[in-house]
Parts: sequence; structure tokens; C-alpha cells
Amino acid sequence: MKETSNKFVKVRCAKCKNEQILFERASTKVSCLVCNEELAAPTGGKTEIKGRVLEVLE
Repeated sequence: MKETSNKFVKVRCAKCKNEQILFERASTKVSCLVCNEELAAPTGGKTEIKGRVLEVLE
């Protein structure tokens, strides 16, 4: 049976270099807390991440 574990990811904002932790299956748009740049957009499954993924957290 396939395991479906949802994870968190640490993402770096391309605009201001702020690092932020996001849920990999976010259901709403996620913006940077510093500069308000869009970091992730929902797609109905895994989130489309627009920043640089630094680390996947278990």
C-alpha cells in the first residue's frame, strides 16, 4: 500500500531571501511574511512552489 505522508518544506523567497516553512499541500495561496511575494499556489494536489526549496521536513 502506498504511503501518503504530507510534509513541510523550507522555502527561500526569491525577492527578499526570507526563509519560511510551508505545508507541501497548501490549499490557499502562501505569501512571504516579509515582502508579500507569492511563495506557493494551490493546484488541487501538491502546491506549486515558486521559491527555492531548501529542505524537506518530515
